[in-house]
Amino acid sequence: MSLAGRVVALAEGRQLEDLSQLLAKEQAQVWRCPLIGIHDNPDEAPIRCWLNDLISGRFHLVILLTGEGLRRLTGFAERWSMKEAMVRALGHSHILVRGPKPVQALRELQLSPTWISRKPTTAGVIETLQSISLAGTVVGVQLYDRANDDLVQFLTQAGAEPVAVLPYVYAPASETERVVDLLIQISAGKVDAVIFTSAPQVDRLYEVIAERQLQVDWSKTRVAAVGPVVADALRRQGAPVHVCPEQGFQMKNLVHQLRNSFRMS
Repeated sequence: MSLAGRVVALAEGRQLEDLSQLLAKEQAQVWRCPLIGIHDNPDEAPIRCWLNDLISGRFHLVILLTGEGLRRLTGFAERWSMKEAMVRALGHSHILVRGPKPVQALRELQLSPTWISRKPTTAGVIETLQSISLAGTVVGVQLYDRANDDLVQFLTQAGAEPVAVLPYVYAPASETERVVDLLIQISAGKVDAVIFTSAPQVDRLYEVIAERQLQVDWSKTRVAAVGPVVADALRRQGAPVHVCPEQGFQMKNLVHQLRNSFRMS
């Protein structure tokens, strides 16, 4: 059974075309409403310093939380004629990744991680780090969106010196009125499913809900989250989560499980 005739809204920006093509194969009607755009961090000086530290061998361990973050760092390094040195330094580094997306980004550089987090969450990264000796080490940490206080605090308490880098920032992608229209159609039962692929998308949606003082009825809409971090963000806001892959947090797997959720209803 396909998604033929189902209206599926996409909050995704980065991989919008990939998701659209997957849904088109399922004969779904795609509603494009990317909630968040991703941009290089305009504050480049700390990024250059972090890359210099990596290349000089200062870091005993590198933690990569997102594939997007590694790709952005690679882009900066390439523009500054540092890519070859960066890749070489990563190749000689102990690397811990949060999940499959940074693994894929490393593969694009013909590299592989030393450790993969037991769960693709900050809590999973911290759990994995508990088996690693950190006292007296300097740890390069690639963050996303905002400071990861729990991870930085854990590293500090474990006797490490965390050196964080934020290679990209988020910004609203769709105009507020377009988001409001989506919310109205959801409450009217005219959207069969919404797919969320990052926690900032959820934050942006509920920012508009609060700003316009809207009440949203999710009862006729399936809510799909690409993984547990996104699912937790939705649940914190009181939204339901009907689809969330327990492993293999990839778009193809997500669409497959969404299709199956309608089959079982």
